[in-house]
Amino acid sequence: MSQAMDAVRSKAVKGPGLKVPGVVVLQFLLIFIFEILEYSFTKVGFFTGLAILTSFLGGLYLGRPGTSFTNAVNPPIALLISTLIIMATVGGIGFSPSKVGLELITSLSSVAPWLIVGAVIAWAAHFALQRKYSRE
Repeated sequence: MSQAMDAVRSKAVKGPGLKVPGVVVLQFLLIFIFEILEYSFTKVGFFTGLAILTSFLGGLYLGRPGTSFTNAVNPPIALLISTLIIMATVGGIGFSPSKVGLELITSLSSVAPWLIVGAVIAWAAHFALQRKYSRE
């Protein structure tokens, strides 16, 4: 696993990379843009899931060393916040408690497999990088 992480970091952008706030903004915007596009035409699903995986990998690829914890934690939170914003604006649901709860569970359950796969990858990368940096 360490060799794979070294290969990813060696191909990363030259220069310092994104700090923690940059990783958070990158992931939120990527998820938000794809989710709003997909929510405008259908319900949340495949393309939002790909955006979630891309945000996990993009944070790993573009982030500085030490941002892997934020990379692993942020996408589910970004998805929740962007879903609430979209439901209140584009979705037309507003903040009716009965409709928000049902729509939120439906939206989050449709991308749950993508979140789980991305989280497994991101946490494995975080622990591999943490082990690598503790040895140095």
